[in-house]
Parts: sequence; structure tokens; C-alpha cells
Amino acid sequence: MKIKKINVHLTEEQIEQRVRELGAEISKVYGDEPVCLICILKGSVFFTCELAKRITSPVEIEFMSVSSYGSGTSSSGVVRIVNDLGTSIEGKNVLVIEDIIDSGRTLSYLLENLKTRNPKTLRLCTLLDKPDRRVVDVNVDYVGFVIPDEFVVGYGLDYDQKYRNLPYIGFVEIEE
Repeated sequence: MKIKKINVHLTEEQIEQRVRELGAEISKVYGDEPVCLICILKGSVFFTCELAKRITSPVEIEFMSVSSYGSGTSSSGVVRIVNDLGTSIEGKNVLVIEDIIDSGRTLSYLLENLKTRNPKTLRLCTLLDKPDRRVVDVNVDYVGFVIPDEFVVGYGLDYDQKYRNLPYIGFVEIEE
């Protein structure tokens, strides 16, 4: 696949505004209670950092790496935990931060896995939601933007490890 063009779908300003709104919503729910943000690497690292700065509740950040893609543009359906958490989440308020949810397979698997670790609460926040691609039902507590079934890059999202550093989110146009 060769990328011909990237068409801006969400500007840097639109993303920043929505992240501020999500931070306020999340802060209202947790109040003074601490919350453990679990950043799903690599895609959600940009989103997690910006969101954490806008949450007024005490925050701790953990990282996990989960894979179901490889180098393609659609989920393989096989979910693997590549890097697990470094600490226990037992008894903690946990908020999983994801860059994009499409099929739901990865997040369904991950949430079931995390539930077995006995967190006090377990919620999910995603920057982008692609409900047209959903094959497994996933309860998403906080959604940045709902987008159509198009391949996107930027703001942490990549194609073959490229384009993560774009400050916007764009739809990919493929060269025929």
C-alpha cells in the first residue's frame, strides 16, 4: 500500500478542544479520588499525555502494549499482550486510554483481562470510535470523536510506524 494523500479530518485545534472537554468530564467523575490511566502503546501515548494534563484528579500512569494489527491496515483478530503493566491495579480506579476502537476485539480481550485483576472501577476512554467496524460489543465510557470507516493516521495513529507525529488526524488516500 502506498499513501497518495492524507486529508485532514480533525484539526489540532479540534482535538485539543475535545481533550479539554474529556479531561473535565473525567475529573468530575473521579473528583479527589486517584485514577490510574493505562496508556495502550504506542498509538495512545499522545492522547494519554494531553488528557492527563487536563484531569484534575490525582493521576498515575501505567503502560501496556497490546497488538492485533502487525503492519496491515485491519485487525488480524489475534490479540497479544506484548508488554504488561508494571504494577498491580487491584483496588484502584482504572481508566484505559485507547487511540481508536474499531472491531472491538482488542479492547474486549483487554478489559476482560484487566477485570480479573480486581480494580475498584474500570472504565474506557478512546480518542476515536469507529462503530461501523464493530464486531465485538465494547462499553466505551468516554469518546473523543466518532468517525466513519476510513483508515486514519496522525496524533499517535500510524501506518507501518509512520505518521504518528502529525498534529492532526487525517484520512488516508491510497495510491492505485
